[in-house]
Amino acid sequence: MTRLRFLPILLICLIAPFAKAQVQEEEVPSDDPAIEARLTNLSKELRCLQCQNQTLADSPAGLAADLRREIRVQMKAGKSDQEIVAFLTQRYGDFILYKPRVTFTTYLLWFGPFVLLLGGLYVLFSYIKQRRDQIPEKPLTADEHRRAEELLASLPGKETT
Repeated sequence: MTRLRFLPILLICLIAPFAKAQVQEEEVPSDDPAIEARLTNLSKELRCLQCQNQTLADSPAGLAADLRREIRVQMKAGKSDQEIVAFLTQRYGDFILYKPRVTFTTYLLWFGPFVLLLGGLYVLFSYIKQRRDQIPEKPLTADEHRRAEELLASLPGKETT
């Protein structure tokens, strides 16, 4: 009976460390408003690696908070924005840039849609030209012209000249 009394206490002691691990630490802004302004501008240019469609400034993810904290530490260490971006790009790749650079590896990303559009327009115009060439252009015979006039005259309210 006394062993059963200690079972809930034992379970709480075993579960408590895991509950602490799930709590996200609150971001502590820097005392320097210049660093916070730089952080805000720089985090709008970087992508959240977890959310993938949000900037670091917009993302509520824990990874984004960690990256903002890392950027803040590097800014306090005196690094420039270019050095921080270079560090993050070297560590996480070009994917961290919200607006990727035009490089050899991103040519398809930047110019692929235009190439596909031009290719599609070429195929469309080629098809239209081919169809136009297949339709023979010949004038109506006198019998066909007379028949068309009769059909038009039989419509109510239509006058032919």
